[in-house]
Amino acid sequence: MRHLAYLAVLAGCLVTALWLEPVLRVHVLRRWRRLLLTVLPVAAVFTAWDLAAIAAGHWHFDRGQITGVLLPGHLPIDEVLFFLVVPFCAILGLEAVRAVLGKPAGDE
Repeated sequence: MRHLAYLAVLAGCLVTALWLEPVLRVHVLRRWRRLLLTVLPVAAVFTAWDLAAIAAGHWHFDRGQITGVLLPGHLPIDEVLFFLVVPFCAILGLEAVRAVLGKPAGDE
């Protein structure tokens, strides 16, 4: 089960943040284009950064704690999921704070 450690952390992040969508009605998923335009560039930059660090020998992953599914450049799929899940959870958190404080989003 140790090989699922990274995924377990990501699942924990999602579980602790996803409830904000229906309970506080933050509408992050409803504005999916905005979400993608925010998350995908961030994921692309950090994926490129990781690939460069792996190629240079500056960065590696504990193979015992990842699924073992590697993308080109020896980048674990777990890491790419990290670059998608963590910003998504951060956006949910930000929008939840805005909802509680009554601050409108930029498109409202």
